Amino acid sequence: MQGLYVITDASVTQPEQLYRQIQETIEGGAAYIQMRHKGNDLGLLEALADAAIDICRTKGKPCIINDHVLIARSLGAEGVHLGQNDESLINARKALGPSAIIGGTCHDSTQLMERAVREGATYCAFGRLFRSETKPTANGLSLSKLSELVEACPIPVVAIGGINADNANQVLDTGVSMLAVSGAVFKSKDIGEAARRLSELL
Repeated sequence: MQGLYVITDASVTQPEQLYRQIQETIEGGAAYIQMRHKGNDLGLLEALADAAIDICRTKGKPCIINDHVLIARSLGAEGVHLGQNDESLINARKALGPSAIIGGTCHDSTQLMERAVREGATYCAFGRLFRSETKPTANGLSLSKLSELVEACPIPVVAIGGINADNANQVLDTGVSMLAVSGAVFKSKDIGEAARRLSELL
């Protein structure tokens, strides 16, 4: 796994809008799309996930669903991303099969990384690196510590948290495989151009 990993704006509640935004990011060079929605309306979540999977499939890019293993399985998403309070990676792997992309949030922890690898994760996500509107309360992670984690991790690493075009090269210098961004793309006036600026660095 390599490239720009975009996480959708969780505040978007219109499937058509989400579809267009994802299309723009893919056309700008995004390699992976994570569909993130934090509301409790499962019908809306399914409609948003369906729209995300549809455009990703059309454009030939993997769609990864945040948190919801059953929705990923029922709609045929390529994978899921799971936090420490979500379903276990082992159960997700059983549900989605050997070829699914399964990511695990590991914060700044070698122990969480080792467990994720042991339980069958496809990649580990570390962060947050910089101030982030998406996860303002997440623990901070230094670039030097990230370099150590990349060196120790036997599977691809995603860096996350406040990454933008101005600081992306510092992050890439640690050896990460993917940059995860949300606000840097989806809060931009030109989503496609923002994705292009970042993807060209990878």
